[in-house]
Amino acid sequence: MSKQHTPSAYGGKGWSPRLTSLQDEIGRLWHACGIDSEWSPLKAVLLHRPGEELDDLASPEAVYMLEPLDTTSVRGQHDGIARTLREHGVTVDYVNPARTPPPNLLFVADLMFMTPEGAIVGRPASTVRAGEECHVARRLADLGIPILKTVRGNGVFEGADAAWLDERTVLLATGLRTNQEGADQVASVLAELGVDVIQVGLPYGSMHLMGELRFADRDLAIARPGWTPFAAVQALREHGYTVLFTPDEEEVTRGMALNFITLGPRKILMSADNPITQAFYEAAGITCVVAETDEIGKAAGGIGCMTGIVERALVGTS
Repeated sequence: MSKQHTPSAYGGKGWSPRLTSLQDEIGRLWHACGIDSEWSPLKAVLLHRPGEELDDLASPEAVYMLEPLDTTSVRGQHDGIARTLREHGVTVDYVNPARTPPPNLLFVADLMFMTPEGAIVGRPASTVRAGEECHVARRLADLGIPILKTVRGNGVFEGADAAWLDERTVLLATGLRTNQEGADQVASVLAELGVDVIQVGLPYGSMHLMGELRFADRDLAIARPGWTPFAAVQALREHGYTVLFTPDEEEVTRGMALNFITLGPRKILMSADNPITQAFYEAAGITCVVAETDEIGKAAGGIGCMTGIVERALVGTS
């Protein structure tokens, strides 16, 4: 190789350095994705339509479900939620597992946590759900969504234990489904993105942070009284949120009234047949779109649990 001519492959004339950031390349080199809030306009989600894995379950309790399921009704309600999302301009993709998955794969939110630059893939805490993350990781890769981290070692982390407080702050809960090692790994990735983490502990008997706290707008959060960590409420108020507490515990526990997803500022998709809570939300200026979920609820989850959030309008770049 002549010293008078350095080929472009070695940095000579024609070498083109890559100067854009990963976030700049999302939507161009990578599939559109990313979130930095829980309330900005929802653009895309990842769902798993329940398949044969729900047929002939011998014991609901053995797979962490509450009651036997009418699988035809579960699939019909799941289809109805997907249809409603599309009607509100949301792109819906499906996991489409290559083999029969464990029975709880329909709760995709537990398996991933989205950042502005791509996904953190979770690691479920129980043997019953072990391996679900493989299906989600494969689908994210197939879609062209960056995977920033797969929780490893003895860490366990489920995406429903984390929430964006604002574009530079994440609430991260430890408890039954997320241990300290898993939380530390997630916090480390977020720190690389310049995001602070406020860590809170969940009480015994709580499944996820998602089950106790949801966000309806940049300054409005809805919490479950007696279950939401004190430190979480304190952090919310310090960041300018009004925190409202759900009025009816039966509708929260049996009706999944708090397990909503936010379609945009003060607009939510929630479970039908929760009249007390729906009236409460509407009195707070929240528009409620409703969908039937009573059969899905027998599997111990709701609309929020089902929905892996892939993309929202980014607040930090608006």
